Amino acid sequence: MAVSDKILGGGMLAVAAFVFSYYTTWALLLPFLDSDSIAHSFFPDRIWAIRLPLILLLLGISGIGLFFSRVMMAEARKRASAGKKV
Repeated sequence: MAVSDKILGGGMLAVAAFVFSYYTTWALLLPFLDSDSIAHSFFPDRIWAIRLPLILLLLGISGIGLFFSRVMMAEARKRASAGKKV
C-alpha cells in the first residue's frame, strides 16, 4: 500500500469522524442544552437534522436507480445489436 493511500484513508477517516461527531452533537445532544446556550450558534436549525439525511438518501437512491437503468438499457442494446430478442 502506497503512502498516498494511507494519507487518503486517514483523511477520509478524519472527515467521517468529524461529520459523525458534529451530527451526533447536533441531533442528539443539542436538545438537552438551553436554547440560549452558545452551542446553538454553531449548528443550523434542528429541522435540517432530519431534512438533510433524507435529501441525501433520496439523492443516493435516485443515483443508484439511474445507474441501474443505464446499465439495463446498455445491455438491452447489446442484445438487440447481437440479433437476440429482448
